[in-house]
Amino acid sequence: MAAPLVCTRFSDNYELKEELGKGAFSVVRKCIQKHTGLEFAAKIINTKKLSARDFQKLEREARICRKLQHPNIVRLHDSIQEELFHYLVFDLVTGGELFEDIVAREFYSEADASHCIQQILESVNHCHTNGVVHRDLKPENLLLASKVKGAAVKLADFGLAIEVQGEQQAWFGFAGTPGYLSPEVLKKEPYGKPVDIWACGVILYILLVGYPPFWDEDQHRLYAQIKAGAYDYPSPEWDTVTPDAKNLINQMLTVNPAKRVTASDALKHPWICYREKVASAVHRQETVDCLKKFNARRKLKGAILTTMLATRNFSSRSIATNKKGDGSQVKESTESNTTLEDDDVRARKQEIVKITEQLIESINNADFEAYTKICDPHMTAFEPEALGNLLEGMEFHKFYFDHVLGKNRGINTTVLNPTVHLLGDDAACIAYIILVQYIDKQGVPRSHQYEETRVWHRRDNKWQNVHSHRSASVASTSSAFSPSAINK
Repeated sequence: MAAPLVCTRFSDNYELKEELGKGAFSVVRKCIQKHTGLEFAAKIINTKKLSARDFQKLEREARICRKLQHPNIVRLHDSIQEELFHYLVFDLVTGGELFEDIVAREFYSEADASHCIQQILESVNHCHTNGVVHRDLKPENLLLASKVKGAAVKLADFGLAIEVQGEQQAWFGFAGTPGYLSPEVLKKEPYGKPVDIWACGVILYILLVGYPPFWDEDQHRLYAQIKAGAYDYPSPEWDTVTPDAKNLINQMLTVNPAKRVTASDALKHPWICYREKVASAVHRQETVDCLKKFNARRKLKGAILTTMLATRNFSSRSIATNKKGDGSQVKESTESNTTLEDDDVRARKQEIVKITEQLIESINNADFEAYTKICDPHMTAFEPEALGNLLEGMEFHKFYFDHVLGKNRGINTTVLNPTVHLLGDDAACIAYIILVQYIDKQGVPRSHQYEETRVWHRRDNKWQNVHSHRSASVASTSSAFSPSAINK
């Protein structure tokens, strides 16, 4: 297909029609391409309301969607930036969600589930071949091109997608939807393409019996199940599922991502390649009944989260399609992407607090080697002992490790009121109060406190302290480095 037409304004090429859905910072409307009369869905983002980080995500989403052209992926046809709005023009898919369609069918078998997951895997394989990890595979993002029987399954919503080089594994942040998150993401380990395969395993499990492999009202217990890979195949519903189907699920829900099946290899599995011979063609009424309940729970949860989002004015970063009126698209995702992004912020802040505590512990233990591993070798610092001068490098700090700290093991420090400011994905600033307790030479317990600020920067997936600033106010000699504070 020819490259998208380049135009200066959206209205030059498109005529807007009725609204199909709405998010905090965007609205989705049907639109008609003027020179062809074809219908599309335009996601219209108010860029004035976006933060710099949100704008980067928008640009990434458009860049990724332009790379992907596959019959099982909702296609981006145009991306137009104007002064106040950004327009993303997508396929108008009118078949609604795959899971909603399944429960409306008169007949649904294991072989049908095989055909569904094959199309999903085809889309995932195309993503992975092009260096894209979706990160949010779930029922809400699996759509049907039209209401025609046998319409193609379409993967949507690349708002959380990332680009990777080859088989790169790194920490790209905590993102996704709870029940579909992989163990490596929950463990905050480096991850990559295998996270999508894990989600495919969860989806296939649901396609076969109508309920998920991991479930608990308590999110901590849910995450514990996932990290342990604790799922089973209970009777009687799994008794009628073929061993080949279970074998494919096992290969997808392998806790070790290095041993997890790839999308291309999963497509070669006999249960998919030879479904006519291997997959059961018996109607699964119990699965349909369970799936109806599962869908109802999803919609209820979505409605509650939508209300929360509206109340808290969070931006939803996902595009998904759903039935509305005449069955056409599109509404913003109502699952917990935004909630998890909020969780991600909390998790990243906790990570900064933790690494700061580790740095302070290395000072308490007079462990200069541990200290240098956490600090940038060219870190800068304002220390009261430096008499107002800006220091660079580690030599000034090393003096106190060599001559003071090792002799004063009776120091105890407590971090109070830590406040973290995230400065993009790879930088953060933390401010806090340090309470220092020690025994002076006369055996009298004493305490001092001072304020400290540290700037952290993440390089190669590792946080390093690049700047520190310690106050000289309450008692400048109370520094953990200062000999006068602890030798009185």
